Amino acid sequence: MQCSNLILLSSFVLSVSAQTLARDPGVYGPAIELVHIYNDEFPTGIAVSSTGRMFSNYPSGLDANNTNYAVAELTSNSTETPYPSVEINSPPGGAINYTTIPATIGGANYQQYLIGVQSVVIDSADRLWILDTGRALTPNGTLVPASYGGPKLVGVNLTTNSVFQTIVFPTTVAYDVSYLNDVRFDLRPNITASGGGVAYITDSSSEGRNGLIIVDLGTGQSWRHLNNVPQVRPEFQFIPYVWGEVVYQIPGPGLPIVYDTFGADGIALSSDGNTLYWSVTGGRYLYSIPTARLLDDSTFSEIMAQASIVSHGQKGLSDGLETDTNGFIYGGNIEQGSIVLFSPANGTFNTFVRDPRIGWTDTMSVATDGYLYFTENQLWRTPNFYPGTDRRVRPFALFRAPLPNNGSKVILV
Repeated sequence: MQCSNLILLSSFVLSVSAQTLARDPGVYGPAIELVHIYNDEFPTGIAVSSTGRMFSNYPSGLDANNTNYAVAELTSNSTETPYPSVEINSPPGGAINYTTIPATIGGANYQQYLIGVQSVVIDSADRLWILDTGRALTPNGTLVPASYGGPKLVGVNLTTNSVFQTIVFPTTVAYDVSYLNDVRFDLRPNITASGGGVAYITDSSSEGRNGLIIVDLGTGQSWRHLNNVPQVRPEFQFIPYVWGEVVYQIPGPGLPIVYDTFGADGIALSSDGNTLYWSVTGGRYLYSIPTARLLDDSTFSEIMAQASIVSHGQKGLSDGLETDTNGFIYGGNIEQGSIVLFSPANGTFNTFVRDPRIGWTDTMSVATDGYLYFTENQLWRTPNFYPGTDRRVRPFALFRAPLPNNGSKVILV
C-alpha cells in the first residue's frame, strides 16, 4: 500500500512539474539599452544635448564620497570628465568647513563653486543648467545645512563651455534645510515681463518645508508656492518596497529609523507648458497645477494656487519625471521595476517599459534623438537607509529606451 502511494505521488509530481505555470515575465515594452556605466562617483541626474553630449551630476548631499566632481561630461561609455571645469568643481578647502562647530557649508565666494549638485537639465535652447542644493554630507552621515551662495542655479553655454548666468537663491526662498531637487524650463518670452523664461524647482527636503520654487530667468527673482501643503509632503507612514526589500530611512547618525521622508521631487512640464506636474518620493500620487497659478506672486496668489491643485491618482513610486512631444508624462514605478506613462488626454496610466535591471530610476531625460534616458543608482541601498550600510553594487547604470509614436523632446521657446 505504501509503495503504491509513493508511485502515485511520484506520478503526480512528474505530471505537475511537466505543466507550464503562469509566471511574471519581468519584461514589457521596448528593450532598454545600456548607454553608460558609472564606476566612480554615485550619480543622480542625466542631461542629453541636441548633439548627443551627455552630462551627469553626483550629489554630495546623498553620498559623502562624491568629492571629486559635482558635474561631469560622459566622455565614453565608462569615463567622465569634470564639467564645465575642474576649478568650479573644486571649492577651496572642500565643500564643508570643518573649522566650525558644528561643521558648516561655506567659504568666500562659494557661489562661484559647485557644492552639492542634485540635477542637471538641458533647456530648449540647448544650454545646460546645474541645480546646486548647497548641501553636503559629512562622513558620519550628517547633512550640513546650506549657507547663502550655496543654493543656486547655474547656466552653462555648451558652445563655449562657460558659465553665462548664476542665480543665487535668497534665504527666504531656499532655506538652510531646503533640498533643491529637480528643475524644468519654459523659455517662451511671453510668459514673463522680462521675456527671459522661467524655471520651476521642487524642494524635497526630508527636514520639512517642502514646496515649489519659481524663478524668473530674466530678472533672477524667485519665489515659493505650495509651502508644506499635503500634496508636496510625504504621505503619512509611507513605506517603499524595492526589489522585494522593505525600505526604511535613517534621518541622521544615531537616530531611529523612520518612514520615507522625501517630499516634492519629480517635476515635468506639459508639452504646451501650461501645466506643471510633480510627485513626492514619499508617495505614489501624481499632481498638477496650471503654471499660470505659479507665475502669479500677487497678494492672493497662494490661495488661488492651492485651490488649483489636481490629483491624477496613483502612478506608483517615482523619483524623476519627464515629458515628450506625445504629451505623455513619464515616471519610474520603482516598486514594479518599470517606467510608467500618464496620458493627460484620457487620464490613464500605462506601463511603458519593464526590465529586471530597473530598480531605483532616479532621473530621466528626453532627448531630441527620440529616446528616454534614465539613471539607475540603487539609492535605497545607500547608508541613508536601513540597515545603514552601503549595499550598492557598482557599476551604476544609464539606460535609454525609444519613445513611442516617434516622440521627442519638447521645445518651449
